[in-house]
Amino acid sequence: MNQGSVSIRLNPFKGCKGPDGVPVPWSPYGRMLSERPVFTLDPLFHAGAYYVQDSSAMFVGHVFRRHLDLMRGRDVVRVLDLCAAPGGKTTDLAASLREAFGDAFLLVSNEVMRQRAGVLSDNVAIWGDPNVVVTSVDPAAFARMPGFFDCIVADVPCSGEGMFRKNPRAEAEWSEETVDLCAARQKRILADAWPSLRQGGLLVYSTCTFEQKENDDNLEWAASELGGEILSPQSGFDAVTLTPRGHRLDISDTGEGQWVGALVRTSATPAGKCLPLRDLHPLREGVRKGEMKGKDFIPDPDYALSMVFDKNDYPCVEVDRMTALAFLHRDTLVLPDAPTGYIAITYEGLPLGFVKNLGRRCNNLHPQGRRILMDIR
Repeated sequence: MNQGSVSIRLNPFKGCKGPDGVPVPWSPYGRMLSERPVFTLDPLFHAGAYYVQDSSAMFVGHVFRRHLDLMRGRDVVRVLDLCAAPGGKTTDLAASLREAFGDAFLLVSNEVMRQRAGVLSDNVAIWGDPNVVVTSVDPAAFARMPGFFDCIVADVPCSGEGMFRKNPRAEAEWSEETVDLCAARQKRILADAWPSLRQGGLLVYSTCTFEQKENDDNLEWAASELGGEILSPQSGFDAVTLTPRGHRLDISDTGEGQWVGALVRTSATPAGKCLPLRDLHPLREGVRKGEMKGKDFIPDPDYALSMVFDKNDYPCVEVDRMTALAFLHRDTLVLPDAPTGYIAITYEGLPLGFVKNLGRRCNNLHPQGRRILMDIR
């Protein structure tokens, strides 16, 4: 993959529609594209039919899926994506969990930076899985939920060597001091969230750097200091190199840089009352169908994007690409042949959102914060 190319991951619960590409070896729905389309001008992108994600970053999902058996036998599988923005790994985990466990899972997707958490929340809404909860708290907050999670995925902030090609600023800011600071912060993040992982639970730990201090050494630290058994890395892919404790993907034709390792918690879970998840004040929890305003029940835009959307609830009007883009641009639509009242706009069978058809014009319910800003013509 050169610097101008890109990869996507298809949404299996929205028909796997999207640009054609070469399969990513370690991701069943990953596709490497020969050139970068203008995703903003593809209604399928806004419908959540696929997510744009670097192919190397998809290896985290591969390691997670390889150890799914550790989570079987639970009534509800509970997973924490600890450093989740902008949402690539969250949407990958959600698809993997739904394929493996149906509706019997809960995925908590956390991002401590509030602005980035807003982006994460939007991407989760567009992906459409109702079993994903979005929070924006410091990792230490999860210590008040002892043993709650069966798995923690921690793609921690790092010195970013794997992003040097994509982000020259990361290279300019790199130093040995930065590596040491990142390694220490990563240990703090792991230690803060560790009480929330049950005994026998899985930790998937990843970075986008190549520094041993931040990768193998930190996983060894977690195993010895927090109490865990490191799972032997396994590859089988030409683009993946095994390190003593994990997997390394170099900057190459297959993507940017990534490191991934995993361990099982062997230490006992601390005793104590578990904080209800709602006490963390989630930014997103479940899916609302809408709300009453006066005498009107107004549909929630995210309900249309949800996998639980029932097309019998509202008339669905299929539109062409330019009309779909006009809707996403928040233009005023005219749909003379459509029924009046609230209707769902669909493109290639996938809902994009709602309008209220007044006859001569439609009130557009697409969220202002998600509207296309570029010229759609």
